[in-house]
Amino acid sequence: MKHDIQSIELPSATPKIKLTLTVNGVLHRLEAAPAARLLDILREDLGLSGTKMSCEIGRCGACAVHMNNQLVNSCLVMAYQANHTSIQTIEGLAEDELHPIQKAFLEEGGFQCGYCTPGMIMAVKALLDANPSPTKQQIQEGLSGNLCRCTGYGGIIRAVEKAITSLKEN
Repeated sequence: MKHDIQSIELPSATPKIKLTLTVNGVLHRLEAAPAARLLDILREDLGLSGTKMSCEIGRCGACAVHMNNQLVNSCLVMAYQANHTSIQTIEGLAEDELHPIQKAFLEEGGFQCGYCTPGMIMAVKALLDANPSPTKQQIQEGLSGNLCRCTGYGGIIRAVEKAITSLKEN
């Protein structure tokens, strides 16, 4: 029995998709692999390393950012889903000085190793944007999608309570 071998030409490069997104107030036009995630774009293409890569399955919250003013885990957002959106990362939170939430985390020891801190701060920002006066239980619920393996959450809760007071004074 004779076997004919056929060669199949594969494309030499993976096709790219064109994206337009605003990150921390700056418009970006770029190309990305279809399977790229928002996390990859932020860290690799835009050099924004504040958004952390941890579990990569949406369970820890270390990669949390705001997309169109909604908290999302950037490891779960595909590149095409981020097209024509507005993204805010931890780098875009502070303006001339640290944001009151960032200051409160520093002053109250709301971090230890700091790996979860950017995502935690972005979750706190989303919580306080939606509810400027949450109860302790609402704070705990608002942070339930963010894991910290170092602090025990006491400093984090104190930081959120201090940020609430600070934001009300401003």
